[in-house]
Amino acid sequence: MEFARKVWKLLVALKDGLALLFLLLFFVALYGLMSVRPGPGQVREGALLLDLGGVIVEEPAIADPLSMLLSAETPLREFRARDVARALRLAAKDDRIKVVVLDLSGFLGGGLVHIQEVGEAIDEVRAAEKPVLAFATAYVDDSVMLAAHASEVWIDPMGGAFVTGPGGNHLYYGPLLKKLNVTANIYRVGTFKNAVEPYILDGPSPASQEAYELVYGSMWQAWKDDVAQARPKADIERITGDPVAWVEEANGDLPMAAKNAGLVDRIGNRTDFGIRVSEIAGEDSRDKTPGSYAFTDLASWLAANMEKQPGKAIGVITIAGEIVDGSAGPGTAGGDRIAGLLDDALESELSALVVRVDSPGGSIFASEQIRGAIERFAEQDIPVVVSMANVAASGGVWVSTPASQIFAEPGTVTGSIGVFAILPTFDKALAELGVTGGGVKTTPLSGQPDLLTGLAPEISAIIQANVENSYRKFLRLVGKSRGMTVEQVEVFAEGRPWDGGSARELGLIDQFGGLDDALAFAAKAAELEDGDWHASYLGQGGDGLGMLVERLSSGDVASRSGANDIVGIAAQYQRTLSARVMADAERLLSPRGAQAYCLECPPLPSARPQQAMDRSGLARLARLLGIAER
Repeated sequence: MEFARKVWKLLVALKDGLALLFLLLFFVALYGLMSVRPGPGQVREGALLLDLGGVIVEEPAIADPLSMLLSAETPLREFRARDVARALRLAAKDDRIKVVVLDLSGFLGGGLVHIQEVGEAIDEVRAAEKPVLAFATAYVDDSVMLAAHASEVWIDPMGGAFVTGPGGNHLYYGPLLKKLNVTANIYRVGTFKNAVEPYILDGPSPASQEAYELVYGSMWQAWKDDVAQARPKADIERITGDPVAWVEEANGDLPMAAKNAGLVDRIGNRTDFGIRVSEIAGEDSRDKTPGSYAFTDLASWLAANMEKQPGKAIGVITIAGEIVDGSAGPGTAGGDRIAGLLDDALESELSALVVRVDSPGGSIFASEQIRGAIERFAEQDIPVVVSMANVAASGGVWVSTPASQIFAEPGTVTGSIGVFAILPTFDKALAELGVTGGGVKTTPLSGQPDLLTGLAPEISAIIQANVENSYRKFLRLVGKSRGMTVEQVEVFAEGRPWDGGSARELGLIDQFGGLDDALAFAAKAAELEDGDWHASYLGQGGDGLGMLVERLSSGDVASRSGANDIVGIAAQYQRTLSARVMADAERLLSPRGAQAYCLECPPLPSARPQQAMDRSGLARLARLLGIAER
C-alpha cells in the first residue's frame, strides 16, 4: 500500500510538472506573437485603407484578454484620433498612396472635435489631388460628417442614411426610487449641477434644460457648418426638417433618398466599390476575389512611418475618460496612475508639459491628485499648457488650473464648475419590510454613515459642508488660473457647462486650437526652435498582450464585410443604452466621494459599453429592485 501511495505521488508530480512546462511553453509562444509588429515591408503601393470599425477616441483602452475570451463577441476597436489624422497627412505626401479608402460600415462615431480633426486631415489628402472614397452600408451623424469630406461617397443598396442631430433623453429614476422607498441623499453646490437630478426628479429641471439647449445647440450648429463646408450639395435642412417626406419622395428607398439629398454619390455593394477602388489603386496581386484591390492598412502604415524624435522632449499627459480614484486606465483617468506618470516624468528632462484633457470629470480626490502633480511642473518653471478635446468639464477644468495657457475648440464642452455627492439610504424600504435599527451611540456620529437605517442629521450636515468647501476651493483654483476673483468665477460657475465659443468669451479658455497648436505654444514658451523638439506621450505604448488582443480582434480588413444596416446600428445603440442604465446604477450605489462630474456633457465615445456589462453593477441593481440575478 505504501508503494502504491508513492507511485501515485510520483504520477501527480509528473502531471504537475508537465502542466507547468506546457504553461511555460504557451507563454513563450504568446510572447513571440506579442513581439510581432507590423513592419515597413508590409506597405504596398495602392490604397491606404482606414477600416474604422469601432469608435475614434482620445486614448484607447488596453484590451482585456480575459474579457475577450469570456465574451461571445469580438470587442469593438478604439482608434486614437491623433493616429488616424497623422496617417492621413502622411498619405497626402507619399507617392505610394494613390487613394484613401474610408470603410465606415462598422463606424460608431467619435466626439465632435475628433471628427473635425480627422475631417481636416482628409481635406489635406484631397488638396494633394488624391481621391478619398468612402463606403458604408448605413450612415448616421458622425459617419455622415466624416464622409462629407470624401471626394466620392458610396452606399450599399440595402443601406440608408439618417441625420438625427445631437441630444436625446436621459433616464430619470426619481419616481422609481420613491416607489421603492429608497432615499437618494443629495449634497451639491451649483444650480446647474444636474448630475444628481436623475435620482430625484422625473425629468430635467428648467436650469438643466437651459444648459442642454446651449450645449447641444452649439454642437448641432458646428456639425451643420462643417458638413455644409465640406459637402455644399448636401441638403441637411431637407433631411432633418421633414425626414418622413424626404424618405417618402424616394418611395422608401433609403439609399436613393440619401443620393437625392446629396449625402452620397453612388449606390453599389462592397464588390462594386472595390472594383472602383482598384481602378485607382490597382488590383491585389495576392487576392483575385472580385472587388479586391492593393492596400495598406492603418497599423502597417503607422508602423512604417514612426514619429521622429528630434531635439528636446515636450511631455504630453492624456487625461481621458472619467476621472476616478486608483490606477484605472488608459481610457479612464485613474488619479494614482496619472499622478505617478507625471511624478516620474518630473525626474526626466522635459522642456514643457502639455495636458491633453478629454474628460467630463469625476472624483474630486483624483482630480486634486492630478492637479497637484501638474502643479509641481509649474513650480519648477516648466511651461504647462492645456489642450481640451471634446469635453473638459468639471474635474476636467479642475486638472487644467495649473496651466498658463488653455487651448480648446469651438466644439469643446467645458465649464460645469460644481460639486456633488450622493448617498442612497434604504431605511424606509427596510421599515416597510419590518426591519428597523436600534442600538447604543456614544456620539452623534456613532455608526454613521448608516445606509440601512438612515443618516443622522449631523453626518448630512458634515457632508454638505465638505461639498461646499470643495466648491469654494474649486472657485479659488479657477480664479487663480484665470486671473479672476471668486465672485467673477461664480457668475459662470454654478455647475453650468459652456461651449468653446462661450468659454472663450468668459475667459475660461485663452484661444482656439488643437493639440498641435498647444505643442507649438509650449515649445515657444520653452524657447525651442522648430525642429528642435518632439512630443513625448507619457504612458503611451500598450503592453504586448493588449497589442496581441488588438491584432486578433481586428480580423482581416480586406475580406471583412462589416455591414451594418440602419436596424443593426440601432441595435448597437440599444446595447449602449443597457450599459448606460448599469452605469447610472453604479453611480448611485458605488462608494464614491465628492464628485465634479458633468452629466449634461455629451458622452465620450467608447467601445467598452458594447462589451459585456459589469456583473457587479447588475447584481447591485437586482438587489435594489428586489429581484434575484439569473
